[in-house]
Amino acid sequence: MDFYELLVIVYLIVAVMLVGFVLIQQGKGADMGASFGSGGSNTVFGSGGSGNFLTRTTAILATLFFVISLILGNQTADKEKGLGEWENLETPTVEQTIDSDIPVSDDAVQTMQNSDVPVVESPITEDDVPNS
Repeated sequence: MDFYELLVIVYLIVAVMLVGFVLIQQGKGADMGASFGSGGSNTVFGSGGSGNFLTRTTAILATLFFVISLILGNQTADKEKGLGEWENLETPTVEQTIDSDIPVSDDAVQTMQNSDVPVVESPITEDDVPNS
């Protein structure tokens, strides 16, 4: 496993944790209900500790997310991209057709002979086809 793959795995873990920590946090309007006596003692971190811990952890995860994003972007920008099947159109592809025993009408043969499309003979002969 090279550095790039390890960095992608860490990136995904940080992203999932960041989403989780953002969803765990309470909104700014949630403190209004606590001032009237609802849910003040139900926190795990005490009355004021959860906001500080969650805010600090979210900031650290967000910083890690952006730093890893920049590192991954820098590494992928230097890589050469391989040519895909449709990007190199200079080399022609050869279609191999096998003559079959399907009857063709004389009108179809006449139409093919009069068309502007060139007819390419198949390089495959009957000797090349295995007998079954």
